[in-house]
Amino acid sequence: MEFRILDLFCGAGGMSYGMHQNRYFSTKVALDIDDKLAQTFKKNIPNSELIIGDIRNENIKKKIIRLSQKYNVNMIVGGPPCQGFSLKGKNLGLEDPRNFLFVEYLHLVEILQPEVFVIENVKNLMYASRGWFRDEIINRIEKLGYNVSVDILTATDYGVPQTRSRVIFICSKNRKIPLPKPTVSKTVTVREAIEDLAFLNSGEGAFEQEYLIAPSSLYQSNMRKNSLKLYNHKASNHSPVAVEKLRMIPPEKGKECLPKDLLGKQKFKSTWGRLKWDEPSPTIDTRFDAASNGTNNHPFLNRSITPREAARLQSFDDTFIFYGTKVNIRTQIGNAVPPLMAKAIADQIYNSTLKIEEY
Repeated sequence: MEFRILDLFCGAGGMSYGMHQNRYFSTKVALDIDDKLAQTFKKNIPNSELIIGDIRNENIKKKIIRLSQKYNVNMIVGGPPCQGFSLKGKNLGLEDPRNFLFVEYLHLVEILQPEVFVIENVKNLMYASRGWFRDEIINRIEKLGYNVSVDILTATDYGVPQTRSRVIFICSKNRKIPLPKPTVSKTVTVREAIEDLAFLNSGEGAFEQEYLIAPSSLYQSNMRKNSLKLYNHKASNHSPVAVEKLRMIPPEKGKECLPKDLLGKQKFKSTWGRLKWDEPSPTIDTRFDAASNGTNNHPFLNRSITPREAARLQSFDDTFIFYGTKVNIRTQIGNAVPPLMAKAIADQIYNSTLKIEEY
């Protein structure tokens, strides 16, 4: 069976790009409201129709439906924002205005009737209001005639060198499809992911350059496969004060090593932190290029990680090139679904579907 995907809230395309690593999956239609990511998505996933617009707009919705029907879409994926998870929000449930995008997603499921759909979201969705919102979502999905499997997946279980966790719903018209089991027995570390890129100081690098260091791990070799040039490896141009602070911070340490008069206003313990070579990275966010933001400074160089290093830690291979301003690119990377996690979900869906067909 081939899976023809509608990717809603697609961002830079991490979910689609990962699923495309299984040859039975292809994204036909994609939607996002942010026109700044259009070039990145289109250049990396060129055989899809990308719609830029608001899912609430009736004309946009009609276009999504028309193109999805044109390409016989039979699968929907996406991460609709859900924000009304407070106890107070229970009064409205999914009718809370902050959750309207979730309702729009399910409305398209009802119209298009895909064989399978996948929802990814923040892990807090599982626990908010003691699971009340999770149960309401499951109830809505089951009323549409779908079987639901839901749990929290951790990226390290699928070969991603990052501890990112997301709640995943796999919803199928036929028998229930379980979530994927871990695909690796050993966690990939920061060293294995980016050690071959450790040659830039603050302000150095370029959009396109040569590789200067040979790969030293299987993960690095896999990330570099089919890539002739190195893209997006440009370090932030930190202020002299920021560089001086980083010089004071030894490997595996953070703000606790700074004199009190240099701490500034950061309240969180993890600020000014260095990544640890032999552990996975914490969650990559949309401000990974700021030295004072969390634990995203290089293990020993006096700079924050570059977009390419962040992309490696998200499991984007080096052939996936990000386009746009510095802020656009860091947002694209920080908000993405790790492709290797998406691949594991696709493989699980494909293998489970094969079993159903054989049955």
